[in-house]
Amino acid sequence: MDAVEKATETQLQNIQKRSGKTLEQLFDIIRSSGLTRHSEIREMLKSELNMGYGDANALALTYLKTLEQDSKKSGDLSKEADALDEIYTGKNASLRPIHEKLMVTLATFGPFETIPKKGYLSLRRKKQFAMIGPGSKSRLEVGINMKGVDETARLVAMPAGGMCQYKVWLSNPEDADDELFAWIRQAYDAAN
Repeated sequence: MDAVEKATETQLQNIQKRSGKTLEQLFDIIRSSGLTRHSEIREMLKSELNMGYGDANALALTYLKTLEQDSKKSGDLSKEADALDEIYTGKNASLRPIHEKLMVTLATFGPFETIPKKGYLSLRRKKQFAMIGPGSKSRLEVGINMKGVDETARLVAMPAGGMCQYKVWLSNPEDADDELFAWIRQAYDAAN
């Protein structure tokens, strides 16, 4: 471990002592906030947990780095970022915060691959369990591969032979709720 890594490790230990919370408990607070940007996370930690700038900054960076490591088994993150920049441009730019909120929570499920495709992102374990991308300029489409679930007004069954058995439309970040994550979790578990 080099000097910078050792200093960061010491700082994280001190943050845990001062806050009385484990690193995982602190990460849970960040996850539950729904925030995905470094500066937003840092400011939330400063205001809600009364952390100083340095501690809040270090914790936010560590949290985001952990998410990146956990959500990728392999591949080049810069290619994924480039693909997302291409997918969420112009009329689709307003949908990116919804996508980012989804990915923050999905990263807590465990390891999976994110594979950029033309116009969407494929999420895979041994097989694809979901796909996320713009469905229109005002709605994000989440395709879900699962079986044995009844269609609802929100969970729309797709014709047989398609890329996914179901789809859900999201118009804002609040649409990424527990019900949606339960469906995606079922697909994630089945894709192992």
